[in-house]
Amino acid sequence: MKIAVPCNGSSIWPHFGHCESFMLFDVEDNKIVASETIANPGHKPGFLPNFLADKGATVIIAGGMGGGAVDIFNERGVEVVVGASGDAKAAVEAYLRGELHTTGEVCHNHEHADECGKH
Repeated sequence: MKIAVPCNGSSIWPHFGHCESFMLFDVEDNKIVASETIANPGHKPGFLPNFLADKGATVIIAGGMGGGAVDIFNERGVEVVVGASGDAKAAVEAYLRGELHTTGEVCHNHEHADECGKH
């Protein structure tokens, strides 16, 4: 399993598409075995969900995310967990323990992207 998390530094960024990078965690036997950070290649509608799915992501953990991105992830068979905050690795570990669940909240106003995850 590969889990992707949009970040600035090692902290989960509140809006998926506007992060500086993505941390990708490789998971085997419910434990993180490797991680890498890749730069955000750019926020274009519909691009990032396919980019991350093509990188092998099977789960995305984010603060907030637009409905279009959620739909594409769902079409690609990627589980979407929104409403997360804090340290990316800690969130992945909480997910693996079954303690992190999606709030299901979807961001609707991209002009207010800095406010996602706070509603």
